[in-house]
Amino acid sequence: MAQTLFRNNRPLALILAGAIGLAASAACAQGLDSEGAIDTIVGSDVKTGEKSAVDEGGRVIAAIEATMDNAQLVRRAFNIDEVEIVFLPEVGEGDSGITEKREEFADQIVELQQSIEGSAIFYHAVDSRQIMVRDIVAVEFGNENRTVTIFVAGAAPAGAAPAATADEDEVAPEQTDAEPAD
Repeated sequence: MAQTLFRNNRPLALILAGAIGLAASAACAQGLDSEGAIDTIVGSDVKTGEKSAVDEGGRVIAAIEATMDNAQLVRRAFNIDEVEIVFLPEVGEGDSGITEKREEFADQIVELQQSIEGSAIFYHAVDSRQIMVRDIVAVEFGNENRTVTIFVAGAAPAGAAPAATADEDEVAPEQTDAEPAD
């Protein structure tokens, strides 16, 4: 049997090393600060709003009771069509039993929060809206697990509000040249 020996392995090794180096540098180049990176990771619409904890109490309590199942869904989710973040400013102040349910399911809620921290989709959805993971009360899945509602204790931070629309920009008062400058 004849044995084939490769001559000049060095050029092949250098080409292979160069290709790997280029691929690695391209992967590192797109950080989370680059334009559109978070939208690409989340890949879904993220809507925010405030609702009354009293009005949403039944829904939030049901989501808290399903925390273990929802934590598993968070871990397995890789594509979500829509994320809705609901701020509940009244949690802790006559909130229809949400506070008591949070205390009862405290360990499971911590596990849900850890699942969110471990998921690029969920973590970047809440982080991009300046939400602390520790403030997340519950998660509710809908539409065959394609949509999710994240319930957050507290009022919406200033940076969490959606961007102004074109209609809002059109009604802004215009400055005239006749006004004195300060």
